[in-house]
Amino acid sequence: MFPQVTRGDLDEGEVKMTMLESGAVEVEDRAGISSPGPDRGDAGGGLVLPEEVLASLAGQLAKRARSGEPVTLTGPGGLLSGIIGQVLQAGLAAELDAHLDGGEAGEGNRRNGSSVKTLNTEVGPVQLVVPRDRDGSFGPVLVPRQARRSDGLDAVIISLYAKGMSVRDIARHIRQTTGVDLSHDTISRVTDTALEGMREWQHRPLEPFCPVIYIDALVARVRDGSAVRNKAVNIAVGIDPGGAKHVLGIWVATAEGARAWAQSLAQLRSRGLEEVLFACCDGLNGLGEEITAAWPDTTVQTCVVHLLRRSLSYASYNDRKAMAAGLKAIYTACDADAAYAALADFSGTPQGKKYPAAVAVWERAWDRFTPFLEYGPALRKVLYTTNAIESFNREMRKVLKTRTQFPNDDSVVKTLWLAILDIEEKRAVQRAKEAGKPAHERTGAPRLIEGHITQGWHEARGEMAARWPERFDDRM
Repeated sequence: MFPQVTRGDLDEGEVKMTMLESGAVEVEDRAGISSPGPDRGDAGGGLVLPEEVLASLAGQLAKRARSGEPVTLTGPGGLLSGIIGQVLQAGLAAELDAHLDGGEAGEGNRRNGSSVKTLNTEVGPVQLVVPRDRDGSFGPVLVPRQARRSDGLDAVIISLYAKGMSVRDIARHIRQTTGVDLSHDTISRVTDTALEGMREWQHRPLEPFCPVIYIDALVARVRDGSAVRNKAVNIAVGIDPGGAKHVLGIWVATAEGARAWAQSLAQLRSRGLEEVLFACCDGLNGLGEEITAAWPDTTVQTCVVHLLRRSLSYASYNDRKAMAAGLKAIYTACDADAAYAALADFSGTPQGKKYPAAVAVWERAWDRFTPFLEYGPALRKVLYTTNAIESFNREMRKVLKTRTQFPNDDSVVKTLWLAILDIEEKRAVQRAKEAGKPAHERTGAPRLIEGHITQGWHEARGEMAARWPERFDDRM
């Protein structure tokens, strides 16, 4: 990414120093007040503008402002695009001098005119005159021959795409903010550079043991031939022995169903996931059988919250509060027998008699609902619901809803993968700003999903290790 300019007060001839760099900078104003930044002698520092150059720039800017002319920093004719153009132009000339004088060129090689090109940057288009040599051996590094965009502009495009903006919206935003006019095909090619990284992540090897996995699905509108259809976006999240969550995979299927999940689970198995203790899901028909086909010793747990939602969907709004209170005795029972007695008691209540379909929801899911009742309170909290990934799903739904449709399945996975990276990076920056503060003063968001430690995992892991010591020995 090309550097940005940071300035103090731009009064003519009164600014002491500024630096061109991509990170934090030190800026001294005429009052002698300095903002913190890296040591100027640090090798990682930026380019320093001489005081006379800065004074000249400040004078031109102030003169333009006083005359009523527009003072713009970015876009065509902007201050930053002008500075970047001059710096790059001088850099290209220096590169050619070093090429001709440093023995890199052939004997008798010399300058041979120049060519004009426009480099689109994150601050606007920059016009350059690229010098050439006679034998064509000069290949500039600062602005490569085939480069038409800066790395910074590409990064901006990918960041906007990760936030769910469509190709058309990105093109419009770039044109409005920088004056750079990019075609839709160009933006698509830029975002397609993320496909290789996405596919590498999607097929990365997995650890052989995962105590708990959560399975859920979202919906995205994807173009399929001449029509746009609702497709299922299947997501699997696992908790490793240390309690950290990880997105194991994202797959797009024609519709949510056990058959589509069978293919996804088989891929997880082929990527190295050999052993799973618990799989928590929403009770989709046939899904439990597909899970045990992939991992025969896995216990399938139906999400209690999903069962509650299905039950309450049969009740009128006025009856839902009373029904929810009556159903609570079922999933908070001390064991399966007590839960069955609580269900029988509920079926005899006015709500149970009025809504027998709600009782049938629990009866049909009974075998997949009761497993978590065999364990202690800590492990129950981990297993009873898939809400452990609800905050993640909520963020992913925001991304999917900003797009009216996706051109293909890869576009859906690419967008979600980039969104995960973007959100995790943003939260990491927030946490870094508050490093060193007491815990009660920190307001930065925790990790979205990757590496986020499951609440209460230490106690839950203790219960699992006591029951299956051979599976947790020498494993964090």
